[in-house]
Amino acid sequence: MLGIIAAEAVWMGSAILSLLSGKSTRWATLSGTGGAVIGCAIAIVPTLKTLLTGHGESATVAWSIPGAAFSVGLDPLSAFFLLPILILGATTAIFGGEYMLAFRSQRKLGYPWFLFNLMLGSMALVVVSRNGLLFLFAWELMTLACAFLVMFEDGKKESREAGLLYLVVTHIGTACLLPFFAMLYVNAGSLEFDVFQGNRAGTGFAFLFLLGLVGFGAKAGLMPFHVWLPEAHPAAPSHVSALMSGAIIKTGIYGLARSFTFFSAPPAWWGWTLVAMGAVSGVMGVLLALAQHDLKRLLAYHSIENIGIISMGLGLGMLGVSHASPVLAVLGFGGGLLHVLNHALFKGLLFLGAGAVNHATGTRDMDRLGGLLRRMPWTGAFFLVAAVAISGLPPLNGFISELLIYSASFGALKNGHLSLPVGGALVIVALALIGGLAAACFAKAFGTVFLGSPRSPQPQPEHAPREHAAMLIPMGALALACVAIGLSAPLLPRLLGPVIGQLTGLPLATASAWPASTDLLLKSLLLMAWAVLLLTGLVTGLRQLLLRKKKITAASTWGCGYALPTVRMQYSSSSFAQPLTTFFRPVLGTRKYLTPRLSPILSPLNSPFPASLAFHSETPDATLEEIYRPASAAIRWSLGFLRWVQHGRIQLYVLYVAFALLALLIWKLGVT
Repeated sequence: MLGIIAAEAVWMGSAILSLLSGKSTRWATLSGTGGAVIGCAIAIVPTLKTLLTGHGESATVAWSIPGAAFSVGLDPLSAFFLLPILILGATTAIFGGEYMLAFRSQRKLGYPWFLFNLMLGSMALVVVSRNGLLFLFAWELMTLACAFLVMFEDGKKESREAGLLYLVVTHIGTACLLPFFAMLYVNAGSLEFDVFQGNRAGTGFAFLFLLGLVGFGAKAGLMPFHVWLPEAHPAAPSHVSALMSGAIIKTGIYGLARSFTFFSAPPAWWGWTLVAMGAVSGVMGVLLALAQHDLKRLLAYHSIENIGIISMGLGLGMLGVSHASPVLAVLGFGGGLLHVLNHALFKGLLFLGAGAVNHATGTRDMDRLGGLLRRMPWTGAFFLVAAVAISGLPPLNGFISELLIYSASFGALKNGHLSLPVGGALVIVALALIGGLAAACFAKAFGTVFLGSPRSPQPQPEHAPREHAAMLIPMGALALACVAIGLSAPLLPRLLGPVIGQLTGLPLATASAWPASTDLLLKSLLLMAWAVLLLTGLVTGLRQLLLRKKKITAASTWGCGYALPTVRMQYSSSSFAQPLTTFFRPVLGTRKYLTPRLSPILSPLNSPFPASLAFHSETPDATLEEIYRPASAAIRWSLGFLRWVQHGRIQLYVLYVAFALLALLIWKLGVT
């Protein structure tokens, strides 16, 4: 644990140095970025050692708070979830060093780097905590640091509202985690995680499971607790959005996975709940993403979609444990856990790509972008790699994890138990729908942003978009990781085996062995992928050789006899997605607005020849509009009757405290 503790010290020290840097942009950036990268480099060594060997380590220091102890540990489960935190922590810090310079004229940069390192350290502390109070302390510290980063541009109303919404939803989750740990404490007599383990899950623990599902699901972004994601991700700086989507929401998945280890023999309905919520989150997340015009908001909804895929995998794994099906358990948990890592890589890359676009052009509106591939070829190439990966296409990493979940689902179809085939069929249909819609969505995103012609006036040459090495290096590293995992699938059982064994209780040999059919399929696909890459390399080299001494010129493509096309004739993001959004309109509730702006020459208001028409469409989040906003309004209205208590007189506030203490004292004397 010495390496993890040393990394925590580096992160906290870096946070303090950044805060003390004053107006010096250079020292704030150097201490913030350097501390984050050095801390991640220190922590990666014990993390990989634990993952590869399966042997954990722990440390405990006494704490004066009743029931609490500074108890930390690194086991395969913690190490696996720590891995994306460290990878994204380092890459987003390097990217943010350049990205945040755009704000140096507006505010000091020491404050956001203080929050960034504080958030990074608290995230790591969440996954290594082995005491309930220490876990909640780190959880709350992570939440507050993230909320203030979301509100970094506090001069914008949408940033303040996004941060407030994030705080409200995540604290609803925390309000469920408090009784969750309190009930575990009452049952076990301790807040140490090691004491929690071994409880036989039954009807008595059903309420505990629901508390954990809401508490951790609110952080993960499972529907219907997802409403903060589409608001917070666009508001936060892009490198923070990448860390939030790739790592912070995974702490909610970690909390769920860790809570599974507290119980043995979970009932089947726990798995069914995760499968159902995952299917709804996955399908609705990708549908809502398809209807977005803001690039970062589109990516935020895809986070909800991928959390749904992870939830379906974990649900299948729990069903395998409940029905004593080792193959289903291994493939379900294996696919869900691998997608945790894969999503961190390609979604982190997508948010960094969106940040590079925003940094270069000053907008995230896809209907105002276009043609960026000519000016930002490396950013476009890296974004395309991540788009292929998130769409679940071979041979990249997203395909591998989804293939494992598919294999688990087909295995469930062949299971003799009556209910498992239904779950397998549900997951197969949901995954197929998600994959097709995700591919369409990222064809829209990549096409409208990077292909075609610019949809808004071109900037002057001195302000033209350009790529910075400090932004390209972390994006290139994440793109390389997406390719590497996809091309090294047969090595993954060794990485996932110890974690699956910890979650299922299966022997390491069983947890690390995938079915022969799945293993053969992965190896065959891997061989085909290497063959395609080799052939592509040979063709590219041959083309370069043949064209080496020839002059290459550019010419316009055939325009069907029309030689003066304009940018208005190409697809916008809205028109590209219109067939799908129209088809799913009963589910999405898309609203369309057509506003005639008439020429003053044409006086009749119902003129058939208006000078121009303005078309606008929006797709509101039904959960936010129909549930959260009415509930919030009702709570505000009901609390209005208590405004007489808040009158601004401090003397009476002190009197309230005195009466409360007196009442507690009387109650205590009565109890004793």
